[in-house]
Amino acid sequence: MNRRTLLASAAILAAAPAFAQDDPVKAGFIYVGPIGDGGWTYEHNQARLAVEEHFGDAVETVYQESVPEGADAVRAITQMALSGADIIFTTSFGYMDPTMEVAAKFPDVKFEHATGYKTADNVSTYSARFYEGRAIQGHIAGSMTETNKIGYIASFPIPEVIRGINSAYLHASKVNPDVEFSVVWAYTWFDPAKEADAARALIENGNDVILQHTDSTAPQAAAQEAGDVITFGQASDMAEYKPQPRVSSIIDDWAPYYIDRVQAVIDGTWESQQVWHGIDEGMVEIGEITDAVPEEVREEALALKEEIASGEYHPFTGPINRQDGSAWLAEGETADDGTLLGMDFYVEGLTGEIPN
Repeated sequence: MNRRTLLASAAILAAAPAFAQDDPVKAGFIYVGPIGDGGWTYEHNQARLAVEEHFGDAVETVYQESVPEGADAVRAITQMALSGADIIFTTSFGYMDPTMEVAAKFPDVKFEHATGYKTADNVSTYSARFYEGRAIQGHIAGSMTETNKIGYIASFPIPEVIRGINSAYLHASKVNPDVEFSVVWAYTWFDPAKEADAARALIENGNDVILQHTDSTAPQAAAQEAGDVITFGQASDMAEYKPQPRVSSIIDDWAPYYIDRVQAVIDGTWESQQVWHGIDEGMVEIGEITDAVPEEVREEALALKEEIASGEYHPFTGPINRQDGSAWLAEGETADDGTLLGMDFYVEGLTGEIPN
């Protein structure tokens, strides 16, 4: 082969797409719960299905559900990489270190970790500003409670969850200064029996609004059984429980992000990044506010949503003190992302301690 032919061949290879048409990209997904959980994992799987629909035969997807965080995650992610996955989405905070461990062994595979903060040349992170949705839930909750007692089923004491509790409390107490929050730490993302027990205990103690940062619909069912209790869909619409107890929801829409990142692999343009999107970008959606919510409260909640989306209002705007009464944000000051990403404290007015 002469020099001219070699140069021509090189030019053809350089111009070719990262993957030929007969060589589909393989995208893998690791889930912490079952795809039928009705919440967090359900929405991630809906996004996977959207990837399949968008790309057709150009992309193959695989997934493994109900993978525990820890050593089991290392094995599951490793097996997915060995099976030929080009990009792997690991969709729970506790997969962070397992993702980093496996990524170091497979430098040619792209990894996307949800809600974490560690990156590498082949590891990106992505998360949603759930606290924006919590602000809207808090406004509705504070406006509708008749007992002034709101229960919150929390998963793990990590910044993501603490941010949500703080945001919901701040906005509930703005409309109802007498409101009290009771936080129950479930130490699970998905355990319907444990979540139901937590909801029943909160309801028995007079909480007539239940918020949750766990993934199943069990708290909704417990509230429905009790009657006169309102709830909010978590991560997914949980619409089967509307118009009450479920009066609205936070819906996580991962599909546009997943499609974009798979496209980047196809194009050969994928690079490590850190993404944190909210209502404005559509990654956080607010589910239908039902007629169980008074019209005035509904209009206020929708106005708050628009103010957050436009950037006119930030859910953490001072004056806000820490739980011990020390100053955190001055009048008109807004929280920076660095503090929010590492949030490990309650705001003033919340009772109880954050577990270590």
